[in-house]
Amino acid sequence: MIRVLLAEDLHMLRRALVSLLSLEDDIEVVAELSNGSDVVARARECRPDVAVLDIDLPGMDGISVASTLYTALPECRTLILTGLGQPGHLRRAVAAHAYGFLPKDAELERLTAAIRAVARGERAFDAARTRPARRARAWGGGAAPAAPPLAALDTEPGTLTSREIEVLRLAAQGEEAAQIARKLHLATGTVRNYLTTAVTKLGARNRVDAIRIARESGWL
Repeated sequence: MIRVLLAEDLHMLRRALVSLLSLEDDIEVVAELSNGSDVVARARECRPDVAVLDIDLPGMDGISVASTLYTALPECRTLILTGLGQPGHLRRAVAAHAYGFLPKDAELERLTAAIRAVARGERAFDAARTRPARRARAWGGGAAPAAPPLAALDTEPGTLTSREIEVLRLAAQGEEAAQIARKLHLATGTVRNYLTTAVTKLGARNRVDAIRIARESGWL
C-alpha cells in the first residue's frame, strides 16, 4: 500500500482528490493538509511514501516544502502539482529533489500512475513541462513557445526509469556500452537500447546531450 500525504489549500479540490485516490486499491491517503507550514511535522507523524504538494500552498510553497522534506524525511518522495507553466518552477522543483511535476488538470489516471512511479523511486515529470524548460536553456533563457496540449500519461518522454538513469550515469563516467553491460550483467544490445531510449525521452541530440540534460535535471 502506498501511503500518500496530500497538501492542497483549495478545500473542494483537496476533498475530491482524497475521495478519488481512496478508490485505488494500492493507495491510502494518510494525511490531508491545507497549509505548507504544517506538512513536515505531519509527515514525521504519519510517514508517507509520497507527498503530493500543490506548488502554491500558503505558509510555505510546495517547492520549499519538497526541499525541507528531502532533508527531514528523505524516504518520503514528493510530487508537485502545478497550475503554472513557467520553466523556472520546474527547475526549482528539480533542485528541491522533487520526483514528479504534473499539471493540476491532469487526468486521475495520470496522477495515480505518477504516484506509483514516484513511490518506486522513478521520475514522473510531464513532458509538456520539461520541453519548454529545455528550449529556454537552449535559447539562452529566452521565452519558449507554448507547450503542446497534454496527452495521456507521459511515462515515456521526460521520464527516466531507475535502470536508464543507472546506465546513463555509467556512460557519464566514460564507460562504453560493453563495459556497462559487463558491470550490470546485461547484454550489450540491451545497454544500447537503454541509452537510445534515454536520449529519446530527454529530447536530446545524442548521448552526450542526454547526459548534460540529466545532470542539469538532478538525475545523475
